[in-house]
Amino acid sequence: MSDTDEVAVVGAGLAGCLLACFLARRGLRVALYERRPDPRAGTAERGRSINLALSERGLDALRRIGLDKQVMAQALPMRGRVIHPVHGNPDFQPYSFDGERAINSISRSALNAALLDAAEGLPGVRVAFGHRLTGLDPDTGDMTFETPEGEVRARAAVVLGADGAGSAVRGRLLAYGSLTESLDFLDYGYKELSIPPRDGEFALDPGALHIWPRGTSMMIALPNPDRSFTCTLFWPTGGTASFASLSSPAAIERHFAAHYPDLLSLSPTLVDDYLRNPVGMLGTVRCGPWQVDGRVGLVGDAAHAIVPFYGQGANCAFEDVVELDRCLDETGGDWAAALPLFESRRRENTEAIARMALANFVEMRDKVASPLFQIGRKVEHALERLLPGRYVSRYELVSFSTVPYAEVQRRVRRQHRMLGAAAAGSALLLGALGAALVNGRRNP
Repeated sequence: MSDTDEVAVVGAGLAGCLLACFLARRGLRVALYERRPDPRAGTAERGRSINLALSERGLDALRRIGLDKQVMAQALPMRGRVIHPVHGNPDFQPYSFDGERAINSISRSALNAALLDAAEGLPGVRVAFGHRLTGLDPDTGDMTFETPEGEVRARAAVVLGADGAGSAVRGRLLAYGSLTESLDFLDYGYKELSIPPRDGEFALDPGALHIWPRGTSMMIALPNPDRSFTCTLFWPTGGTASFASLSSPAAIERHFAAHYPDLLSLSPTLVDDYLRNPVGMLGTVRCGPWQVDGRVGLVGDAAHAIVPFYGQGANCAFEDVVELDRCLDETGGDWAAALPLFESRRRENTEAIARMALANFVEMRDKVASPLFQIGRKVEHALERLLPGRYVSRYELVSFSTVPYAEVQRRVRRQHRMLGAAAAGSALLLGALGAALVNGRRNP
């Protein structure tokens, strides 16, 4: 690339802005295109601002560009989950064996604004809002955008799609026959609700992620700095027990009184939120390859969107940016070598977290309230205390480390085999001792 060539990053969301920061730090010229108006100038789209659970992988990326402290000033640490049963008292379950480690609640819009400010403040970065990609030639890097002022054409030496699960860049590559994709949607959707402050204070414990597990449905709530909570209700999209089954205020109140009785007094706008906020879709995106001829590439959700049930969507996308930066280092900035290397290193890890996110949905929806599950977690925490560094739970490895996701799965399987072998050995030993004692009594 010459000094006048640009790298185009399509999508000024979380991954796109972070990517622009990393590229500018390398001395590259970056054009950041976003189909929306500047999100800092308006309000968040109603019902679409699912809070993020920022954890170690995301923080690692932010530390590398010196943004971690600024972002964490707007975050609220959550050291565990509080389970709300239909009847009875809520139960707190710590995330780590010592109760000290936390994931961090932060609003998507606040994090996006911080990253946009950082990207705009770097030399060589220009941001174009209101630019919706409508054309892309992967052979030349020629792009066409629809803007409020009419059609705009541009060219870049490299085009990177960081434009989310519904990626326009991926769509253009698909139209060219440059890749294949599969979209696996859940038969569940989500709807945002809210819990305002009560007498100026948090209505629930702000140091935890709150879960209302109900088997076929689930609601979570994350705290905000203004002392409110953003709630997300997950429910089937069709059938007799689904979003479609509630259409009147009276029916909504009856349903929540029966299944979420503590929420009615906490959320005075519940009925209005339910009626007005849209139902979002949930699914997993897979595609391949993630790049074409070292000129066009995909990162984050544009390449591998996952369901949100491990809180790893943004964290995984941020980790993509770190790995791509590492690949550029190792290849001397050669995009034709770096983009394939990036895909080869990340693909098994993104597949691993996609599987774990789906499995965690079942855990959060069906298992966390189970006494057997709670005993299992206590046993895991006891093992972590007894075998520090040798036994680490899946949750800790995913949320509080940067161990590659695929290695997390392999390590957890090894740990389970080790425990199984130890348990079997103990059972055999106890059986042998018991037999010896019996024989000793028979043969004095």
